[in-house]
Amino acid sequence: MSSVENYYSFFGEREWTRLDREPLEFLINWHYIVQHLPGPGTILDIGAGPGKYSLQLAKMGHRVTLADLTPKLVDIARQKASEFGLLHQFQGFHVTDACDLSHFPDEAFDASLMLGPMYHLQKEEDRVTAACELYRVTKSDGIIFVAFRSRSNHIMSSLMAPENWKPHHQIDAVYDFYQTGIFNHAEEGRFTGAYFYHVDEIRPLMESIGFQTIQLIGSTNIGAVLTPDHWRYWQERGEAEKVIQLLIETAKEPALLGMSSHLLYIGKKGKWLRPARHKKYHHGK
Repeated sequence: MSSVENYYSFFGEREWTRLDREPLEFLINWHYIVQHLPGPGTILDIGAGPGKYSLQLAKMGHRVTLADLTPKLVDIARQKASEFGLLHQFQGFHVTDACDLSHFPDEAFDASLMLGPMYHLQKEEDRVTAACELYRVTKSDGIIFVAFRSRSNHIMSSLMAPENWKPHHQIDAVYDFYQTGIFNHAEEGRFTGAYFYHVDEIRPLMESIGFQTIQLIGSTNIGAVLTPDHWRYWQERGEAEKVIQLLIETAKEPALLGMSSHLLYIGKKGKWLRPARHKKYHHGK
């Protein structure tokens, strides 16, 4: 089992509650996902974790296929779907690697979500393969939503709380990370096996596969630096909801993308062929 699977297996239940404890990422992503989703149809949620987004999609009437690399998370998702009476909206629960979606035929889904795998693929070849597989299984003109982690934000987090992000308690390690984007936590059981992106590499990567960019948003943007004390201040004034609305608006600002912990790429499957340099990954093979 990889370090990434170990991490998510150990924190399975915690991963289910993460977006409740830290709701900003979900609230902003969901605002933009709903804006761009087609009418009720078939949706693949690959890297779905315990199924937070899948369940919301199922509630909207979409027919959802859920897949994740970690068996424990897939089991939790199936259990939650049953608890919420939504099993009938699911077309399957799969333990699947994002780099190999051979379970699924070409152009099977009206829309696809990949809200985790792309920041756990440390090799460029794997990132391209996963994006190609996403392209293959999504219908022509289908909408895709892909999450990335920001390199700039992680440098900021490392400098602000270095002991939380070892080996980034040493500045040479932070500088190496700035060059490579690769992060492996020095302490067992912590968030690890990750690749963080320069903002300006995301759009070229996805467009080189054949996707047309609709939007790139910062899922936490300015909110990434707001502490519990900051939120408490606005909550006590009764204005926390207005702050969230402001953060939803600022999520679109290109100048703020780098400070966001997570980024959401929204694209559409184009009709043209992928460039020749990706031919060996055609159909993910």
